[in-house]
Amino acid sequence: MKTKGYTKHYYLMLLPGFSWLTLFSIVPLFGIAIAFQDFNPGLGVFHSEWIGLENFKYMFTLNDSKTIFFNTIFIAVMKIIGNMIVPLIFALLLNELRLAIFKKWIQTIVYLPHFLSWVILSGILLDIFSYNGPINGILSIFDINPILFFARADLFPFIIVSSDVWKEFGFNTIIFLAALTGINPSLYEAAAIDGASRIQRLLNVTLPGIMTTVILLSVLSLGNVLNAGFDQIFNLYNPLVYSSGDIIDTWVYRTGLLNLQYGLATAMGLLKSVISFTLISVSYFLAYKFANYRIF
Repeated sequence: MKTKGYTKHYYLMLLPGFSWLTLFSIVPLFGIAIAFQDFNPGLGVFHSEWIGLENFKYMFTLNDSKTIFFNTIFIAVMKIIGNMIVPLIFALLLNELRLAIFKKWIQTIVYLPHFLSWVILSGILLDIFSYNGPINGILSIFDINPILFFARADLFPFIIVSSDVWKEFGFNTIIFLAALTGINPSLYEAAAIDGASRIQRLLNVTLPGIMTTVILLSVLSLGNVLNAGFDQIFNLYNPLVYSSGDIIDTWVYRTGLLNLQYGLATAMGLLKSVISFTLISVSYFLAYKFANYRIF
């Protein structure tokens, strides 16, 4: 009887999460129907005209489609590479520190940006890279004319990628530090007895010890190839950098909510979801094959 009572409490604990999932993830799925309609808000989903795949056909005729797909994939792939390499190198360097207090102090400092929203960080970045900001102040010392960083389409993607890596690398380092703690210390002792230097121990003990984690994270990141970061770009971009900074999510926002083309925006969002689901399935299969990782 006590067991059944505790079971009920567990189900009650699941209720808020399940309710949230139903309201915000399952119920909105019925809105997919708008992608196949000439949607009229006054008529609603049930009375708007059905037009089949016309929204999808029109979407592929737009020049914007090629641009936003390229921008999305380019920015997302650059973020994946940066958020993999920088935390890995930082974790290896941090692991070599012997002063524990100094190590914890550095870890705490680099974690902080992760907990700030892009609304706050965007304001900071806009001030730092503004015409009269500190970056242009440093450039003026070297007689370089001030640069309008957020008006340069050629610089915008790199600012987006570098700022995202700066925000997240401290938090992502946790995963690699956890993997480093799983390496058997006797391997380092045996390597030291054999006369291996610190670089040799790094190459022959540390890197092979965390290679499974690196492969797993690399494979799972394939599922985020079409997620370039709406919050960040929405708070930083402007019409001058649409050619290099406009991604699928920001285009869907402008087309659907600002230009009131609900059907076209839903079609683009649906296409992105289908491709993302396929990529996640492939990455899960590869993760199981190469790293023996599985959820179910």
